Amino acid sequence: MTASASAIDSPGPALRYASAVGRWVLAATILGSGIASLDATVVGIALPAIGRDFGVGVSALQWVVNAYTLALAGLLLLGGTLGDRYGRRRIFIVGTIWFAVASLACAVAPTVGVLILARALQGVGAALLTPGSLAILQASFVADDRSKALGAWSGLGGIATAIGPFLGGWLISAVSWRLVFFINLPLAVAVVAIAARHVPETRDPSTGRIDASGATAITGALVGLTYGLIAGPGQGWTSPAVLASLCAGAGLLAGFLLIEARRKEPMLPLTVFRSRQFSAANAVTFIVYAALGGVLFLLPIVLQQVAGYSPLQAGTALLPVTVIMLTLSARSGALAARIGPRLQMTAGPLVIAAGLALFVRIGLTGTYLTEVLPAVIVFGLGLAINVAPLTATALAAAPGEHAGVASAVNNDVARAGGLIAVAVLPVLAGITGDTYLHPAALAHGFDTAVLLAAGACAAGGLLAAATIRNPARRRTAHPHDREWHCGLDAPPLRGHHHTITH
Repeated sequence: MTASASAIDSPGPALRYASAVGRWVLAATILGSGIASLDATVVGIALPAIGRDFGVGVSALQWVVNAYTLALAGLLLLGGTLGDRYGRRRIFIVGTIWFAVASLACAVAPTVGVLILARALQGVGAALLTPGSLAILQASFVADDRSKALGAWSGLGGIATAIGPFLGGWLISAVSWRLVFFINLPLAVAVVAIAARHVPETRDPSTGRIDASGATAITGALVGLTYGLIAGPGQGWTSPAVLASLCAGAGLLAGFLLIEARRKEPMLPLTVFRSRQFSAANAVTFIVYAALGGVLFLLPIVLQQVAGYSPLQAGTALLPVTVIMLTLSARSGALAARIGPRLQMTAGPLVIAAGLALFVRIGLTGTYLTEVLPAVIVFGLGLAINVAPLTATALAAAPGEHAGVASAVNNDVARAGGLIAVAVLPVLAGITGDTYLHPAALAHGFDTAVLLAAGACAAGGLLAAATIRNPARRRTAHPHDREWHCGLDAPPLRGHHHTITH
């Protein structure tokens, strides 16, 4: 009997949403994914305090953010494959423990170099645990209850994302930025304890060989390109180290494409890009999320250094965005399903661009209600208009057998856009060295940065208008074949055949 046949004959998902075990599985997956989401949101608020404690410039703060994103973006798809092959619960637990140990290293880091290394290790742990959270739900719950479980995961995860900046800001203000990392430890202990006791083990025996060479190549490519882009302004774009880094990154990217083209079971089937709709949706994703990533890196710093916000105030400044997204995203997705995605994918980036441009109102005087809130509301409305149709379009444009891969590709494209923007946007805006410590200079650079980002977002909307097409008719999928995607942490959900052990 082949592996695939064995998988088909093995027991399927068995958990009920209302069962005690089902609730424990939900708790483990929500807490696990929440740790990674919490860390991603609160570290940005801690950047000014980290910079002051270590006496470092903008480039070091860029690496505090990008070291994590590099590892996560480069290894996310590999993490999903490892879970499929060796057991989703096992890899989820390993990733959670790894993340906790790396968080401890971040919390006690004596130098910014150690902190950056520990952040990279955090990203590795997140790449292992993040795909597992949704994949465990997909593989464990019976089909009739799967939508309830995924809805609860999404809703409660959204609440955790909203609470995170508030909690992080309070910890930074009350004690130290180091508590932002210490708080992960008790949460990780709870996740491991619950998962080890209650989460059933699931795997997909039909998973092919692990594409370690592809994962290594794409991670190396991102590292090389990012290092060159961050180091270029300080060392000079013609310096040997910068040129070598950029050339190595470009070479590894080409090597990654060659590896994937030649493999029988590639990590990234390049055939998915034959769809014009899929390629266009991912191009729009890259542009829009690059603009968002660059501005959201700078905004918490500007709120604290220019507007005089405390970390707690900076952490709650964007809370209306979360409320708007939780309120309107589902409705936006339903509207796009009825009328097609083209209008919203065109209008959404344009509204986001308007919101970003309004951030130029932030200054040394003024109040939250007059300077920040109008921009936040417009920005949030643009996200609500755009995100759900954008994600759905990228998934729908890929062949059914590659739906999980399409989800992971779209996620990684978004992360790569933010990664490049964090490296490039401060440089283009003249925010280098210790500029962030000088309010007037930082405010001037930030105005330039948000206008550049707004222009990029508007270009993304125009690109969508030119390339995205509404489907001729709505394709009705079988309810058992429904695919789910989270804009932040989408795992590759592969197939529908699983083995379960308790």
